[in-house]
Amino acid sequence: MTRKSFFDLVEIRTKLASLFPFLIAVLFTNTYFHSFHWGKTLFFFFGMFAFDMATTAINNYMDFRKAHSEEYKYQENVIGKDQLSERTVVMIIFGLIGFAAIVGLTLAVQTGWLLLIMGCACCFIGVFYTFGPIPLSRMPLGEVFSGVTMGLGIFAITIYLNTYDKKLFFMDLDMQHFALTGSTTAALAVVWASIPLIATIANIMLANNICDLEQDIANHRYTLPFYLGKKNAVILFNLLMYSSYAAILIGWIAGIYQWPILLTFMSLVKVYPQTRIFTKKQIKGKTFAMSIKNLVAFNGCYALGLLVTLFWQLIG
Repeated sequence: MTRKSFFDLVEIRTKLASLFPFLIAVLFTNTYFHSFHWGKTLFFFFGMFAFDMATTAINNYMDFRKAHSEEYKYQENVIGKDQLSERTVVMIIFGLIGFAAIVGLTLAVQTGWLLLIMGCACCFIGVFYTFGPIPLSRMPLGEVFSGVTMGLGIFAITIYLNTYDKKLFFMDLDMQHFALTGSTTAALAVVWASIPLIATIANIMLANNICDLEQDIANHRYTLPFYLGKKNAVILFNLLMYSSYAAILIGWIAGIYQWPILLTFMSLVKVYPQTRIFTKKQIKGKTFAMSIKNLVAFNGCYALGLLVTLFWQLIG
């Protein structure tokens, strides 16, 4: 397997979807909770990245095995197109998942049981998103699962790793009792701050499913746009994108963010015309990229707003 084939198998170009929740969580935990453990954070990053690659590889493998269209199977899917060995692909998947499991278990031993539960929940969704008799991605809730798992799951786990010693979210467990404790205010702040991430990540899946609607139907894949209809799915795409700005504004008013977070609105210069382009035409090779560009523009400015907040706090 060549390096290019491997990168195509794990779709390395799509990994921004997991990098932004991690990066923004690191900045948010510093600005809101004023706590940071760089060693555990860096270790988690490698495990998270490996698992993200594994889930994408599983997706491509299962699409190859279950494809009803020969054209898709041997001309579009990387496994058939590059004539990759199925055994090699499976070994890569197990290797990546195994490494991620080692990272997760090590960090759970160091920080507490709650991390194990959160990690297992994300892993379960990640694996069964494309694996099994009825994968989650072939259901009309694929956008919800992808958005929540990456937008909230990665975000919350990163924050937990940096605040576990403060016990803002913590689980005590022994042979007879368990107790889940934490700060309601902190939990609400984490969930609210993750909303823009959930929305922009879900929009990538939604845009992909809109563009692939006819091909998905041919392969017996009935995603959310099939049930909503293409017109309503495009309206949802717009609502998710612009609701991200509403979440930032409300979060600032509620005191979750400080004034530099308003720099996020600079992204509208890029997001507005890109969203209009996708709204007019939904073509995989031409306009699907608008959803990724929107994610980069919005979350790049989101991260910038938090970074400026951090500097403002340091000099204040």
